[in-house]
Amino acid sequence: MTAHMLIFKIFRAEEWADLVDNGETQGAPVDLADGYVHFSTAATVAETAAKYFMDEDGLVILACDADTMGDALKWEVSRGGALFPHLYRPLAMEDVLWSRPLPCEAGVHLFPEGIE
Repeated sequence: MTAHMLIFKIFRAEEWADLVDNGETQGAPVDLADGYVHFSTAATVAETAAKYFMDEDGLVILACDADTMGDALKWEVSRGGALFPHLYRPLAMEDVLWSRPLPCEAGVHLFPEGIE
């Protein structure tokens, strides 16, 4: 059995509800503005949370398998020269392997187990 490359998306409660209700989403406002769905890797997701989601309540973190997203997933250079996965199609519920709450306590996001 091969290991899967997990990538992560952080959504606010209303963005997550939109995906659940509609079965797919173009993403958060930043995704709509940029024309693709932003993802983070395990190595970059904590920085993403701290930079863009500080002190926000009701966050949900989603895990997706990069290997199953096909050619619509592009790895592109972003902050600090790191490669970030960008999805150039709607994110579908069937892309999501799991979702968990992502609480923020005293300015620190509490990530679920399995993100390393």
